[in-house]
Amino acid sequence: MLFKQQVLLRQKLLVLGSLAIGSLLYLVARVGSLDRLQPLCPIDGRFGPRGQAEIPLRALQFKRGLLHEFRKGNATKEQIRLHNLVQQLPKAIIIGVRKGGTRALLEMLNLHPAVVKASQEIHFFDNDENYAKGIEWYRKKMPFSYPHQITIEKSPAYFITEEVPERIYKMNSSVKLLIIVREPTTRAISDYTQVLEGKERKNKTYYKFEKLAIDPNTCEVNTKYKAVRTSIYTKHLERWLKYFPIEQFHIVDGDRLITEPLPELQLVEKFLNLPPRISQYNLYFNATRGFYCLRFNIVFNKCLAGSKGRIHPEVDTSVITKLRKFFHPFNQKFYQITGRTFNWP
Repeated sequence: MLFKQQVLLRQKLLVLGSLAIGSLLYLVARVGSLDRLQPLCPIDGRFGPRGQAEIPLRALQFKRGLLHEFRKGNATKEQIRLHNLVQQLPKAIIIGVRKGGTRALLEMLNLHPAVVKASQEIHFFDNDENYAKGIEWYRKKMPFSYPHQITIEKSPAYFITEEVPERIYKMNSSVKLLIIVREPTTRAISDYTQVLEGKERKNKTYYKFEKLAIDPNTCEVNTKYKAVRTSIYTKHLERWLKYFPIEQFHIVDGDRLITEPLPELQLVEKFLNLPPRISQYNLYFNATRGFYCLRFNIVFNKCLAGSKGRIHPEVDTSVITKLRKFFHPFNQKFYQITGRTFNWP
């Protein structure tokens, strides 16, 4: 009897051992496949109207981790070649506007696994010295990506710089252009607030917003003040339309991106011909910061820098009324050109 029990015990141990070894081999094979960066699943949508190859979506941890290492220069040329990584020119550019929410838009779009962002503003097209370095210099400023991912960069000064539309057109006449706007008076005050903070940090004095925005000689809106000029969106857009059709632009509501980001991001996904991948799971409201933060996965969250969401100084209500009255006809024309209407006063 004891002998039979020993035999049965040995048989059970053999079965359990086989199962354990089998499970271990499966895990090793699984990890090996992940190390080779095989796609977990294909995308069901395609980039562009011509049915180009499917975009291979990799696991987010590899996109955030391994690509980050390559951007830091920690990869050999052989590793880059093996993983089929490239530095490609952007297929979409956030061209403006300053203090409209360009950084928030770029970071939120980076939630999409088919999007790779340039971390810094390149200032290639608006800076003569950088532009003289050539298109290859610009391309090498781009992050490593997989061939079917979309590289996006943002430089808000592009929107208001006269030479930029022609220069971007010469690079790629079919590039997609993103413009994020806020209510013009609010944007102008935000612009002023950022400059004011910089002055205060250097212990320098600065004029009040009212004195800059209103011409003291005429008591009318001072159109020479850059913060005011930038908010005349239609004037700048008309210059871009000399080179690009309106269909190549997408207007993002910067005010709504703050309070209700997901619908705005879904519109951008559609404009870029990307399958919907950004969900409410990726966005959560941070009550301490007062705006939405980003959730890439179960362990990696990110909020924008503390410099975002600055408290604006109080501005004389009569000046605000004057500015809104000034911007009103320009806003109406902007609505007409873009086909998008905002609830601006």
